[in-house]
Amino acid sequence: QVQLVESGGGLVQAGGSLRLSCAASGRTFSSYPMGWFRQAPGKEREFVGAISRGGGSTYYADSDSVKGRFTISRDNIKNTVYLQMNSLKPEDAAVYYCAASTNAVLTTSARYSDWYAYWGQGTQVTVSS
Repeated sequence: QVQLVESGGGLVQAGGSLRLSCAASGRTFSSYPMGWFRQAPGKEREFVGAISRGGGSTYYADSDSVKGRFTISRDNIKNTVYLQMNSLKPEDAAVYYCAASTNAVLTTSARYSDWYAYWGQGTQVTVSS
């Protein structure tokens, strides 16, 4: 069992940056590939990106919506995964969720919600134009 708590959300102007954090409980954090999703009002939950257990591999959504602007990293000593978001746009506004998978290897299946076993409660990101 792992508990995930996101933080770092807030209000930012378009063009600005935010870094979201997701802190995990437990001593086995490094055994979980981690992912980030987001959900805007009235829309389905959307995959943002994921990172392998050791942090050496990352996988981002195929669309151009986040590529080149968002970066996922992790610190297995601090039991924390990060989502660095730059050049934010109003369409990036959403509740952002982190998730942990019990699968051993990061694959393209990480883009699916059901690949993950544990979820945080989410943190709100608002981008003003």
